[in-house]
Amino acid sequence: MRAKKNVFSSLGAVRRRAASWAVHRGTRWVREAGAVTAERPGPYRFRRIGGGTRLAFPQGTVFGEQWIELGEYCIIGEQVTLTAGMMPGLDLGPESVLRLGNGVVLGRGSHVVASQTVTIGDEVYCGPYVYITSDNHSYDDPAQPVGKQWPRTAPVEIGAGSWLGAGAVILPGARLGRNVVVAAGAVVRGEVPDHAVVAGAPAKVVRTWDPAAGWQPPLRTPPPKPIPEGVTPEQLLALAEWEAGDQVPASAAGGEQRRTRESQ
Repeated sequence: MRAKKNVFSSLGAVRRRAASWAVHRGTRWVREAGAVTAERPGPYRFRRIGGGTRLAFPQGTVFGEQWIELGEYCIIGEQVTLTAGMMPGLDLGPESVLRLGNGVVLGRGSHVVASQTVTIGDEVYCGPYVYITSDNHSYDDPAQPVGKQWPRTAPVEIGAGSWLGAGAVILPGARLGRNVVVAAGAVVRGEVPDHAVVAGAPAKVVRTWDPAAGWQPPLRTPPPKPIPEGVTPEQLLALAEWEAGDQVPASAAGGEQRRTRESQ
C-alpha cells in the first residue's frame, strides 16, 4: 500500500512540474508575442517607434498614438499608460504631443498623460509608478463635481539624463533641467535647474551642483567605484565574499574542491 502511495505521489509531482514548466513557458511566449516594437507594432499606430524600443506586454492604456513619438532603445515596462489627449478620438493638430527621446525607461505601472506637449529627454530613467501629466483637475466652481470641471493644462519638459524615483509625480507646467534627480514620492511643479535633487510634496531643491565646490550640501557617501573592464561576474562574487570577511571565498573554495576531486 505504501509503495502504491509513493508511486502516485511521484506521478503527481511529475505532473505538477510538467504543468509548472508549461505555464511558465507559455507565459514567456505570450510576453514575447505581445511586446510592441517597430517591427511588430501590433494594434498601435504610433507616429514613430525608434529601433530597439520595446513596450512590454501587457501594455497599459494607450491612445492617440498618431501624436506620440518614441525614440530609439526605449524600455516601456508592463502596464504603462501612454495617452495623447484626454480621451480617444480627439484631433490634436499636426504636431506631436508626447515625445520620448532615445534610451528612455518608464518603469512598470507608470503613466504619461498629455493633452499639451510633454517632452521627455534622452536617457531619462523613471522608476515604477511614476506619473507625468500636462493636465490637472480644477475646482474653481464649488457647485460642480471636481471631475466634471475643465482641467488646467500646461506643457511639461524633463531634461535629458534625469532620474525619477518610484511614485514621483510631475505636474502640468513642470520644467526639469538636465540630470535632475527626483526623489521617490516627490510631487514636482515649476522649474528645477540642471543638476539638482528635489524631494518632498511639494518638491523642493535639497541639493545642487556647484562647479567649484561640487555637490552642496556634500554627499554623505563616497562615489561608487566603477567595475574594471574584463571582470567576470564570478570574480565580482568572489571579491564580495572576500570583503565580507571570508578567509577563502566560497566560490573559490568550490572551485578548489572540484579541482581536488578531479585530480583524485
